[in-house]
Amino acid sequence: FAAQRHVLTYMEDAVSQLLENREDISQYGIARFFTEYFNSVRQGTHILFREFSFVQATPHNRTSFLRTFWRCFRTVGKNGGKYSNICCYLLTAQEYHCLLQLLCPDFPMELTQKAARIVLMDDAMDCLMSFSDFLFAFQIQFYYSEFLESVAAIYQDLLAGKNPNTVIVPTSSSGQHRQRQSPNDCHPLEGVEASLFYQCLESLCDRSKYSCPPSALVKEMMSSAQRMTFYGFLMALAKDQGINRALGALPDKGDLFLDPAMDQELEKLVAQVSGLSVSGPASSSTDIANMPVRNSPRINSPWKPLQHRRKMDAESEGSNEETDSSEN
Repeated sequence: FAAQRHVLTYMEDAVSQLLENREDISQYGIARFFTEYFNSVRQGTHILFREFSFVQATPHNRTSFLRTFWRCFRTVGKNGGKYSNICCYLLTAQEYHCLLQLLCPDFPMELTQKAARIVLMDDAMDCLMSFSDFLFAFQIQFYYSEFLESVAAIYQDLLAGKNPNTVIVPTSSSGQHRQRQSPNDCHPLEGVEASLFYQCLESLCDRSKYSCPPSALVKEMMSSAQRMTFYGFLMALAKDQGINRALGALPDKGDLFLDPAMDQELEKLVAQVSGLSVSGPASSSTDIANMPVRNSPRINSPWKPLQHRRKMDAESEGSNEETDSSEN
């Protein structure tokens, strides 16, 4: 059970964060730190602003990152919706990558480009994509990245007339950096025989130690096709709602822009910001103190720059007090 849930990964990370931030943590105790750390793991907020190596370290981390990305930026996809006056509808791969880096500063551009190619089917990385198209393609590329690297190798062998008897299971590092051939190099219009392709994928799923989509759903998805291209397979994975439900990170496409809990929090935040702008400088410090920006210490997303952020906050609060006193 411990290995399946990657308990050791989280214990090592918790101890590492404890040692790095021991001066801050000593103020409220080690027991409270571990409690809040594992609560954040359970809630899925532990991946916020963390390094990419940690974000992709476990399946739970990956689903947590996908869910967080959706909840933070789903209003990007609202066309004519409540927040459409401050959000764009179509973005480029580079712009989506900037959004990803807001949550994970060192998120690799290569993964974003691979997700974009699932949607665009070519190398035109400056083309615009809808949020929903990019999100579901990104989900497949990010969560199943090692699996897709093996699928790409199998597909190339089948194109070359080889029968891949050896299942290729890349390491996590090779999955990040290996270059995938472009669709023009893979003869995408020809494809490979779907039944033979599925047999190889079934064997891969049985032997791979990395996350794979359910074999039954892949078989159902490919059953109606006689031949299939690599990018056609990726697009089918991205559009399959059964695979999306099995992964469990995102809602169905029809419910993609529905999140009542987040909408309620946004409405509260907008109301508070509006109140600050109306109240004027005299009451600004009181309003800021009443805003629930820091309900708890920053243990929900423990990472190294913790002390630096608190020092900046303290300096900011000091500058506000000086401004208020000078105005008075």
